[in-house]
Amino acid sequence: MKTLSTEILVIGGGAAGLSAAAEAAAAGAKVMVAESDLHLGGQLVKQTHKFFGSKDEYAGTRGFKIANILLNEIDSCRENVEIHTNTTITGFYSEDGTFTAMRGEEKYFHIKAKKTIVATGAQERLIPFPNNDLPGVYGAGAVQTLMNVYGVVPGKRVLMVGAGNIGLIVSYQLMQAGVEVAAVVEAAPRVGGYWVHAAKIRRMGVPILLRHSIRKAVGEQVITGAYITALNDRFEPVGEKKYVDCDIICIAVGLSPTTEILSQAGCKMMYVPQLCGLVAQRDRTMKTSNPDFFTAGDASGIEEASAAMVEGRIAGLSAASDLGYPTEHGKLDEYWGRLQALRSGEAGARICQGLECVLVNRWEDVSNG
Repeated sequence: MKTLSTEILVIGGGAAGLSAAAEAAAAGAKVMVAESDLHLGGQLVKQTHKFFGSKDEYAGTRGFKIANILLNEIDSCRENVEIHTNTTITGFYSEDGTFTAMRGEEKYFHIKAKKTIVATGAQERLIPFPNNDLPGVYGAGAVQTLMNVYGVVPGKRVLMVGAGNIGLIVSYQLMQAGVEVAAVVEAAPRVGGYWVHAAKIRRMGVPILLRHSIRKAVGEQVITGAYITALNDRFEPVGEKKYVDCDIICIAVGLSPTTEILSQAGCKMMYVPQLCGLVAQRDRTMKTSNPDFFTAGDASGIEEASAAMVEGRIAGLSAASDLGYPTEHGKLDEYWGRLQALRSGEAGARICQGLECVLVNRWEDVSNG
């Protein structure tokens, strides 16, 4: 069995992983990036909208262009970066510190690394309802992949379930592609995404039905419609079901951090609702309770891609520093300042509440405690 070795293994080639790899490689460390997709960039390559945030995080630039910026940065220090796409890290074995990896469906090999940055992103949440297995029921990420990566429209008329940023943005992208949005239903009493996104689709005549959710998908072989219903304060269905004519049902009800590798590495984990699931405790360097493992991006808590890039920078900088590579004094504080600026709004307050639960000052204090 072939075993590859590297100083720093970055698991995930999205916004956080690419930023981490670029930062560590620029410091002089040898970095290996393992990405399960066929190409690098993660969710960025699907994002055609312009980013908010700050100039440092490419505000005003479309997501797929940010992916190209990060890839160009990787290319500038390519002698220090080894990239493996179509490669899934299938497990970590603490007995000998070995990762198992699968390239495609045939090539199986091992990886050993001195430090590991887990930037595995997130998984889409789904909700149960009758006939949710019919063709025509999509997660929002799948719809974005079809349209923005492959140039394929999934259907003609969509019911969007979820009024967070993803649901609102994908609704607008569907309309840009000529797909009619019948309605957006949201179980909560308010829109969860930025109002600017909601305002764009409302101006185009799309109803956003708060305290509503899907009750049932309709169809024999494919989706031909859906029933929706109002919800009470306890999220229980009330009133009569309403029929919506559609051939697509798009589910955009949130994400959950992908953290299995961190659990396998023995990192101390916590379920934090504000961070949308089970995440690893970490210090200001993004180091977990396992001193050889760092976390960044959605794997550390669901947040905007801008914050994921900064967390990746912190993790890459810190991992390289731990290996003895010289890093610029004060850079860690600079990155934390940028994170705090990104988290200054209403949505950021929720993130900060979650971080209070998982951030530790020093791992020595936790161990002694």
